[in-house]
Amino acid sequence: MLVDSFGRIHDYLRISLTDHCNFRCTYCMPQEEMEWMPQSKLMSKEEVLTLAETFIGLGVKKIRLTGGEPLVRKEFPEILERLADFPVELTLTTNGVLIHKHIEVLKKAGVRSINVSLDTLNREKFLKLTRRDQFDLVWENIHLLLREGFRVKVNAVALHGLIEKEICDFVAMTEKLPIHMRFIEFMPFAGNHWQSKKVVTAAQMLDLVKEKYEIVKLEDKNHDTAKKYKVPGFEGTFAFITTMSENFCAGCNRIRLTADGKIKNCLFGKEELDLLGALRRGEDVEEIIRLSISRKHKALGGQFDPDYLKANPEAIENRSMIKIGG
Repeated sequence: MLVDSFGRIHDYLRISLTDHCNFRCTYCMPQEEMEWMPQSKLMSKEEVLTLAETFIGLGVKKIRLTGGEPLVRKEFPEILERLADFPVELTLTTNGVLIHKHIEVLKKAGVRSINVSLDTLNREKFLKLTRRDQFDLVWENIHLLLREGFRVKVNAVALHGLIEKEICDFVAMTEKLPIHMRFIEFMPFAGNHWQSKKVVTAAQMLDLVKEKYEIVKLEDKNHDTAKKYKVPGFEGTFAFITTMSENFCAGCNRIRLTADGKIKNCLFGKEELDLLGALRRGEDVEEIIRLSISRKHKALGGQFDPDYLKANPEAIENRSMIKIGG
């Protein structure tokens, strides 16, 4: 098992398949004209599979494929099919726009749960946020996933000035649809112009929901990142990912592998170790993985105070979200 110095067992790996994306969300991608990593710097299909198998041998039980947008990688179907041969739970985070092209391979690979990123239910606002006029297709694909029996989590980044107006609309969506809605507090990454005043906390959002609905608290499991709630009688649920106002680092079991093969032991960590380079040189990758986990900080990558109001985004050394992997 992969156990850090605080006794946390790490059995959940998030693999970024690409830094490319077909959307241009401002909080994730600093500008329209991104400099993409050259192909030679990215993990090949076989390198992704080799490293995944290594992690599974070290106790990883769940793998989430991310990006960028993982479905834009041409080899996605083959990578997924090959990963399905391993004894591991597979899942995916996507913007949803290409789901209809991959629905059969997802079913065949045994994927049961998919996270879809959707920050607004308004088509015009969607265009402004993503710089792409694809709301209708994303919405259709969410319904396609539901019809095909997938467990669907919809992730919305709680953007100040937007979420306050729409949070009850998102909760209303769970009345007739078995969707698990999750509101993510705005987090600081390179180039996303984070400021503490832009954070809408879970407590603030919950107060807005309570103005309209009676709600009940649901049980949260040990490694859950989301605090779950439900409106009695509704088909779906809603939850808050409280990274900024109430971090959940004490129960963290997650590891990240970037598209260029770097291991990150924390979303906010500045320290990265090069697994891909080591693999290509024929070095012991397992030793590097264990070293990375042993260096994991107690909370927030050791980069900022748990009180988000004291966080200085200029002092945080990290990649942009699209370069890390969602």
